[in-house]
Amino acid sequence: MANAKEGISTLAEEIEALGDGINALDKQVAAATEQRKEEHAEATETLTSDNAAKQLIDMAKNRMNKFYAPKLYKEAPKPKLSEEERISSNFALAQVAPPPPPETFGAYAKKGEESTGVIAMMDMMIADLDKEITEVDSEEKEAQKEYEQLIADSAAKRAADAKSVEDKEAEKAALEARLLKDEEEKTATTKEAMLTHEYLAEVHGDCDWLLSNFATRKTARAGEIDALTKAKAVLSGADYSLLQSAQIHHHQ
Repeated sequence: MANAKEGISTLAEEIEALGDGINALDKQVAAATEQRKEEHAEATETLTSDNAAKQLIDMAKNRMNKFYAPKLYKEAPKPKLSEEERISSNFALAQVAPPPPPETFGAYAKKGEESTGVIAMMDMMIADLDKEITEVDSEEKEAQKEYEQLIADSAAKRAADAKSVEDKEAEKAALEARLLKDEEEKTATTKEAMLTHEYLAEVHGDCDWLLSNFATRKTARAGEIDALTKAKAVLSGADYSLLQSAQIHHHQ
C-alpha cells in the first residue's frame, strides 16, 4: 500500500509536469505563429514597396530614354478602349493646343551628359532594390522553412507528451484500483485478526486459570487417587473375607 501511494504521488507529479510542458509548448507555438505573421507582413510590405519603387524608377528611366536614348525607349502598352472611349479621346486630343517647339540642339550635348549620370544613378538604385528584394525574399523563405520545422517538431513533441500523459494516467488508475483492493483486504484482514486476538485472549484466560489452579487440582487429584487406592484395597480385603466364610460354611 505504501509503494502504491508513493507510485500514485510520483505519477501525479509527472502528469502535472507534462501538462505544464504541453501548455508552455502551445504558448510557444502561438507566439511563434504570431511572430511569423508579423515577419511575413513586414516582408510582404517591403517587397511591395521595393517593387513599386523599382517600377517608378523604371518608368522615370524610360521617360528619360525617350528623349536622350530613343533606341532604349519602350513604348507603354496602350490600354484597350471601347468605341465610345476612343471617340472621346480623339475629341479631347483635337481640343488640346499643339506642343511647344523642341529646344535647340545647342544644349543637347550637355543635357545628354546629365541624363547619362542620372540614368546611371537610377540603375544603381534599381540594383540596390533588386539586392534588397533578393535578400528579403531569401530571408522570408528561410524564416518560413524554420517556422514549418518548428511547427512539425512541436506537433511531434506534443503528441508524444500527450501519449505519455495517457499512459501515466492509465498506470495511475491501475495503482489506485490496486490500492483500493489492498485497503479492502487490509480491512478484512484486520477484522479477522481482531477476532483471532479475541479468541486467543479467551484461550489465554482459560490457560491462566488452569495454571493458577494447577497445584490445588494436583493435590486434590492426588488425594482422590489415594482415596481410590485405599478404597480398592478395602474392597479387595472384604472380598477375601467373604471368600473364607463361604468355604467354611461349605465344609460344614
